[in-house]
Amino acid sequence: MGRCPWKRRAGAFGCLLSRFHGIRYEYGIFFHHIREGIQVETPDNWLRYGNVWEIPRPERLYPVKFYGRVAQFVDEHQATRSEWIETEDVMAMAYDTPVPGYANSTANTLRLWAAKSTRDFDLDYFNHGDYVRAVEDKDKTETISKVLYPNDNVSAGKELRLRQEYFFVSATLQDILLRYQKAHDTFDLFPEKVAIQLNDTHPSLAVPELMRLFIDQHGLSWEKAWGLTTQTFAYTNHTVLPEALEHWPVSLLERVVPRVLQIIYDINQRFLGEVARHFPRNVERLGRMSLIEEGEEKRVRMAHVAIVGSHSVNGVSDLHTKILKEELFHDFFEMYPERFNSKTNGITQRRWLLLCNPRLSRLITGRLGEGWVTDLEQLKGLVPLAEDAAFRARWRQVKAANKRDLAAVILKTTGIEVRLDSIFDCQVKRMHEYKRQLLNVLHVIHLYNSIKAGNSIVPRTVVFAGKAAPGYFMAKLVIRLIHGVAERVNHDPDAGDLLKVILIPNYGVSLAEKIIPAADLSEQISIAGSEASGTGNMKFALNGALIIGTLDGANVEILEQVGEENIFIFGMTAEEVREGKRRGYQPRQYYEGVPELRKIIDMIGGGYFSAAQLGLFEPVVDSLLRAEDPYMVLADFASYVDCQKRAALAYLDPEGWSRKSILNVAHMGRFSSDRTVAEYAREIWGVNPAPVGPSPAPTDLRRV
Repeated sequence: MGRCPWKRRAGAFGCLLSRFHGIRYEYGIFFHHIREGIQVETPDNWLRYGNVWEIPRPERLYPVKFYGRVAQFVDEHQATRSEWIETEDVMAMAYDTPVPGYANSTANTLRLWAAKSTRDFDLDYFNHGDYVRAVEDKDKTETISKVLYPNDNVSAGKELRLRQEYFFVSATLQDILLRYQKAHDTFDLFPEKVAIQLNDTHPSLAVPELMRLFIDQHGLSWEKAWGLTTQTFAYTNHTVLPEALEHWPVSLLERVVPRVLQIIYDINQRFLGEVARHFPRNVERLGRMSLIEEGEEKRVRMAHVAIVGSHSVNGVSDLHTKILKEELFHDFFEMYPERFNSKTNGITQRRWLLLCNPRLSRLITGRLGEGWVTDLEQLKGLVPLAEDAAFRARWRQVKAANKRDLAAVILKTTGIEVRLDSIFDCQVKRMHEYKRQLLNVLHVIHLYNSIKAGNSIVPRTVVFAGKAAPGYFMAKLVIRLIHGVAERVNHDPDAGDLLKVILIPNYGVSLAEKIIPAADLSEQISIAGSEASGTGNMKFALNGALIIGTLDGANVEILEQVGEENIFIFGMTAEEVREGKRRGYQPRQYYEGVPELRKIIDMIGGGYFSAAQLGLFEPVVDSLLRAEDPYMVLADFASYVDCQKRAALAYLDPEGWSRKSILNVAHMGRFSSDRTVAEYAREIWGVNPAPVGPSPAPTDLRRV
């Protein structure tokens, strides 16, 4: 184990980044098939061959409590204490995987927890011949770490998701406390030695759980425990979407983790008292800021738990943080303005350029040296090379070779041949309405109709890849629409090789490493104000693709870096979206007022792309034409089509396109995860870099 590359604040030394924690899921969700346009999910048994890199740690075994009840007692100091009793315990066992640094002697650890039964099986059932019942409890216990992302549209899935989240945070916190106590007799220095970053609301139960451990197991007073807790935790909000701002039913928490719910209520009581002192006689504000959402079914607002229990709250782009301050968490920002800050996401160039695009990496290194691999700002050395015709020619050769590789993947997976000189127009990300794959489909149909009308277009290959959540009906229906459009377009002699629509199944990192280096145009078209940051936009731009996108997430900052002449921006701003919704969105005015748009929607609704099921896509049409459509797809259609025309015209100038591509790569230095992590370390965790020794034999990632 190498030395930790960070020093804790106040000069104290601690391995702050020595552990990353998660759950060791046996099955991933999910392996993704497309059968006649329908997404079919099958379990991804990613541990079927084992994992040679992981090290089982049976000595690191912690009990995690579930169910039971809370009893009170008076301790030896005549203080009233609570005890969580009659619980069903699950054991969390650690598995460690080393995470080596790049070309240095540092290795951190990924610690994953597997659920184990407290006993192998019930011998009483076994001895009476009931062999299934004998192991039933064991199997039920170990379900916690069986499957990633259970379907939480059903009650059983919700409960399993809650148990997974609590299992993960309880085991992790017990592990952290044990390691801390090996070197310290008191918890006075705990925030100086430990920093915990809550990534979205999913681990927010860590706030009341750390309080429980401090109070119930270690006998700390409430005031002492709360001070340590808030100084230790920091919260990163990664999205404004409702599904990530969890609201757990009080009734479910009361049954599954009753002591944790009790602590949440105690936190809320004290917090609302603080709110009342800051904003006296403001009952409405108390209701908005409460950790408990009142209503027919009371729910716990987990984002509020994370904010109240943390000393720092950050968004992951400047625009996203502005939305958090001004809209989503405005009440909290008014109360705790010093807590809010922005940390724009980043990507690692070691994977998303050096490893996945070796041709371009060699070209860049040949001119700039290897320094960019650890200091991405050095890519600015490419700026003068954008004016070098010979360098631009080599740049195009690299892109052409990468496009050949992707074309081979497309042929193998879909049976479709594509033109290498066409625009490789790529939208690869999870299937979600806010990502607006549907807007892209409308444009594809627009191009198809243009061809059918006898017009010429710049040849284009439109690539879609991504998975929909198993219970997400509309996203899965959009996949079927993409498939239906692809079937019609790809087999129409009129379209020929001018337009191809490609839907590649089972999107993941390995596939992304083929698509991203080959892309000419990167679709980042979410409605402004919905994408917190986006990292796909950074990966594509780092590999020389030009972005067509809205002023959403990190697109705003990418625009600032690369210049408006090197990016294709369309659509409403976040402020215009907010104002449009305030006035009342009227999609039918676009449907009635734009004949081409009306024709496209009527084709979808009329079964043109679903001849075997004429009404199949009526829900898609309904979603586009209803006034409450939060993604306002039709409002941005005309602007999007015009922007696509500008992009197509620009593609006809290879020299100009190459210049734009080079300048995009040259200005991606800000978007390195090295910068992001350094900002977290310096500004949130309060640590500074410590020198590390070089690796005696650094591994060339390009050969891995």
